[in-house]
Amino acid sequence: MSGTTPSRISRRTALRGAAVAGTAGLGLTACSAGPGEVAAAPTAPVDLGAADEVPGGGAKLFRDEHVVVSRTQGGQYKAFSTICTHAGCPIAMLKGTELTCNCHGSKFDAVTGKVLHAPATVPLEELSVKVEGGKIVAGPKK
Repeated sequence: MSGTTPSRISRRTALRGAAVAGTAGLGLTACSAGPGEVAAAPTAPVDLGAADEVPGGGAKLFRDEHVVVSRTQGGQYKAFSTICTHAGCPIAMLKGTELTCNCHGSKFDAVTGKVLHAPATVPLEELSVKVEGGKIVAGPKK
């Protein structure tokens, strides 16, 4: 031996490091869609249900399909992907016509898709939307 002693860390230091690492890992998983799930906007037309469920002057969030649909007082519909343009998280909160991403707090206008609050800087992806037989059908823009 050369006379140096191997460095040792205390049990407390090791446990503290493991706890911090575990906490960091939890924070990162909150930004994903979920175990084994990749959140994505519709890649083909999807039936969202009755058109009259979207209030005039309001919006409705379709969480499972990752779509928000808004309707003007005049009856015109607009649809946007609810995959946040900041980190790809699925947006799951709608209050009035304001969408809020749970991951980092980005806010979007459900009527225009525009960013209302950073960290996102890019608007939501607009989708095609039409009403067929009283049902809303949304999908990718053509």
